[in-house]
Parts: sequence; structure tokens; C-alpha cells
Amino acid sequence: MFLVNWLKRRLVVIAGLLTLAYLLLPNVVVTVFSFNRPKGRFNYEWQQFSTDAWQDPCGVAGMCGSLSLSLQIAVWATIGATVLGTMISFALVRYRFRARGAVNSLIFLPMAMPEVVMAASLLTLFLNMGAQLGFWTILIAHIMFCLSFVVTAVKARVMSMDPRLEEAARDLYAGPVQTFVRVTLPIAAPGIAAGALLSFALSFDDFIITNFNAGSTVTFPMFVWGSAQRGTPVQINVIGTAMFLVAVVFVLTSMVISNRRNKHKA
Repeated sequence: MFLVNWLKRRLVVIAGLLTLAYLLLPNVVVTVFSFNRPKGRFNYEWQQFSTDAWQDPCGVAGMCGSLSLSLQIAVWATIGATVLGTMISFALVRYRFRARGAVNSLIFLPMAMPEVVMAASLLTLFLNMGAQLGFWTILIAHIMFCLSFVVTAVKARVMSMDPRLEEAARDLYAGPVQTFVRVTLPIAAPGIAAGALLSFALSFDDFIITNFNAGSTVTFPMFVWGSAQRGTPVQINVIGTAMFLVAVVFVLTSMVISNRRNKHKA
């Protein structure tokens, strides 16, 4: 009876920990196998501990080049989608114009649409325009599908803003630019940052839309997919582990900074 009551009181915590463990398990497997020395071409069975792949992460031809390309596309797609998405969010929340409802609905269509449909549509558009498939077509495609996620994050933040803060700034003789920079932008910044981070992750990780519109250009997800047909080098696990650790450090740093700010405010 005591055990049943104890489980009832901690059921939510236990479920949360199990869910977190389930989500992190693939990352643990990738990390462990980044220290493996496989005997064959495939890194699917543990053979021997080794740090060779960590000492030479670019040992596989073309991998670091594709990684660099994916990072460049992700950064530029994040900048483009964040700027456009932020402006669209403010326009949809602050202004009334014709077809506002239609725009509001259409902007979220890429989130509901299967990726393969959007990929084929963009490919048809680029071919009809006579565009050469490559870096620029991938970048345009990534900005297109990241835009919806930025608008969702920023719009929610803008809608929750108290308009009286901006009115108070104007009452204190702040101009439109000064009000936006000193008041509006800092309040909207968490939503903008969330949309930017989401855009970067989605762009870097995308395969389907990229594969349709890449031509002969090879990004890191495409390199991983191609390598899986012939053999999986351990360096792929090294890059995956490094990206995961960078994300963890970034999240922990953000949490520490946020906690310090809250303490100073208190």
C-alpha cells in the first residue's frame, strides 16, 4: 500500500524522467559508438574502444565540406527567416489589412503540409524559372519552410505584449525607433530567439526538401544518407555527438544566465 501511494505521488515525475531517458537514449548510443573501432564498413556493433575518429574528425573525404555547407545554409536561412518572420508577425498582430485572415492561414500551411509535397512544389517552381539547383535554391527553400515556425514563435510573444509599455515610452517623448529598440524589441526578443534557434535546427537537419532542390550539392544530412548505403564512418557519430554537446552547453548557459537575472531582479 505504501509503494502504491508513493508511486501515485511521484507518477508525473517518474513519467517525465522515463520520457527524457527515452528521448536521450539515441544520443547516448551515438556518443558511445563515436568511440568504437568497427572491423567492417558499418558502425553498428561494438568492437573496440578507440579515439581515432575524435583525433581525425575530417578523416572521411567530403564530410567536413558538407558539414560546413550545412552550417552556412543554416545560418543564412536562420537570418532570413528570422528577419522576415519577425516583420510578418508584427504586421499580422499590429495592423489590419485586406486578406489578413487568408495570410494568417497560409503562413502556417508549410507546417501542416507534408515535406515531400513542399519539396516537389519548390522543385517545380525552380525548374520552371530555369534556376540552377544548388546552394541558392536550398537556401530559398529552407527560408520558406522555416518562416512559419518563426512567425508562430514571434507572433505568440507579440500578442502577449502589454501595449501600455509602448504608450508610456511615447509619453516620455521617445520616438518610434527609440521605442522599438528600447521597449518593443527587448520584450519580443525571447520569441525571436526561439524562432531563430528552431529555424537553425530545422535547416541544419533537413533532408527531404534539400534532397529535392540540391542538384549536385551535398549537405551533411545528404552525406550521412549516402554514406549509410555504403558504410557508416565513425566520424559521423563524432560530429553528431559534438553537435549534441554544443546544444547542451548552450541550453545550460542560457539557464544559468536566466537564473542569475531572476536573482538580481528579486
